[in-house]
Amino acid sequence: MTISRRSFSKMVAMGGAAGAAALAAGCAPTGGTAPAAPSTAAGASAAAGAPPAGGGNVVLVHGAYADGSCWSDVIPLLQAAGVTVTSVQNPLTSMDADAAAVRRALDAQSGPTVLVGHSYAGAVITQAGDHPLVRSLVYLSARAPDVGEDYPALTKRFPASPASAGLVYQEGFGGLTEDAFLNDFANGVPVERARVLYVAQGRVAQDLFATKTTVAAWRAKPTRYLITTDDRTTDPQLQRFLAARMKAKTIEVDSGHLSFVTHPQTVADFVLDAVHSGGA
Repeated sequence: MTISRRSFSKMVAMGGAAGAAALAAGCAPTGGTAPAAPSTAAGASAAAGAPPAGGGNVVLVHGAYADGSCWSDVIPLLQAAGVTVTSVQNPLTSMDADAAAVRRALDAQSGPTVLVGHSYAGAVITQAGDHPLVRSLVYLSARAPDVGEDYPALTKRFPASPASAGLVYQEGFGGLTEDAFLNDFANGVPVERARVLYVAQGRVAQDLFATKTTVAAWRAKPTRYLITTDDRTTDPQLQRFLAARMKAKTIEVDSGHLSFVTHPQTVADFVLDAVHSGGA
């Protein structure tokens, strides 16, 4: 079962046992909500300061065409909830390098951690999420490959996403054209903000998206998935397929690909649900 963003927000507002019971009733096979906070990861991540007493660790992993600052709307909400937050800086040069950056961030955590990945970073947290400190995984409009799966071949079973037509490579690294970034990758984001994100986009190695994972952490860890229904980068039908295959708790949000910019409170609440659910 999938829960709408409005119903999800009402459950969060209920709080305590009533909210937990409502969430369990409405999202047994899918959906969920929760809080997060700051931490420092040696070299590979941007730490977000000392949290108030109370609660839990979250590691945020950005996808392609982005960097760790893309979480700037969500991080303060997680910190305000007492969570220690670390935002990883993926080099985007190879899957191995990105997974290594995430593992370094996880090594620096003080205890059980919720690992969050957006878009391409879903593949990275799938690979690195077998780390012993990872309690659960949260996917945001994200890839979620199985072990050895040809993910590009899988995507061909679903409608092509417009953003991919704007990917241009030069000397082995690629990025989105401004038109594709503003209209397809960042659709729904105010133009002024989208232009700032555009100039900060991380360039991806040409063979990055073809790399196959050797681990599927979602097969062993509790999983959540946020589906964006107005997404022009990862087709919503593909997102629903991945969420169902993982048996993830799921919510759907009327948003483009960058839900953490357009709906930061919803994203923060979804992550916080994972933090507060004790590994469920």
